[in-house]
Amino acid sequence: MTSDALLLIGRAGGNVRTVIETHADRLERRGVAEDVHTATYEYEPVRELREQLQAIDADRVYAAPTWVAHTGDTVRDIPAALATVPGTVRSCEPLGRSPAVTDVLLNRASSLVPANEDASLILVGLGSGSTPHQRRTATYHAARIEETSSYEEVRTCYLYQNPTVECARYAASNDRVVAVPLFFARSEVTDERIPAKLELERGGVAYADPLCDHPRVTDAIQGEVERQRVLALGDGASAFDAGVATRHPIVGDGEGKSVRR
Repeated sequence: MTSDALLLIGRAGGNVRTVIETHADRLERRGVAEDVHTATYEYEPVRELREQLQAIDADRVYAAPTWVAHTGDTVRDIPAALATVPGTVRSCEPLGRSPAVTDVLLNRASSLVPANEDASLILVGLGSGSTPHQRRTATYHAARIEETSSYEEVRTCYLYQNPTVECARYAASNDRVVAVPLFFARSEVTDERIPAKLELERGGVAYADPLCDHPRVTDAIQGEVERQRVLALGDGASAFDAGVATRHPIVGDGEGKSVRR
């Protein structure tokens, strides 16, 4: 009988470790896998996680990165680290493209500024010219929120790319504005840099928490693991080639309607 395990992996900082442990506890109680492991690193996942990953005793390991979208970590560094896992590895997609995450973003926003025709919602993403996946993820959720909520407008902005977060409050068409960081957990970026760029001290913009330990985030992780399990049972092939540790995974582009920027 084939044994399987789930590995939640993330980059340490802020409350990442605590959040990952919370999701791991829930997933373990749900019986998503026979064993649930967590791993966090600061700088070099290959060096820092080698012994821990080598100790995972399972025939198949579902590795779930706790990012909302692909970054250099998920397409390069983490695959290299996962090459040390003894069993077959199925690499899960980041959790950001799940409809469950849209639910969390809308919940975070509406708890501060209820959705109606005189309110604006702003999604704040990381944004990087070298990894466009954050932009696609933010656009996907903005489109879904526009379609399913009563917010008069939903805009996206980014830490590093245009439209930048510094311009977000001026681009909003309404006096009632809520900004939601599209990040997995709290960090220096969500707690200091984004608030400073939004000039929260001036008032006029409510600022929500990132995804963190919301139960629907746990649902998003579980959904992706179950998707990978179906794929594994269907073709028996590994989603990760341990012989080519630095190969970039293929990322599918989702569909979503255009949103105002």
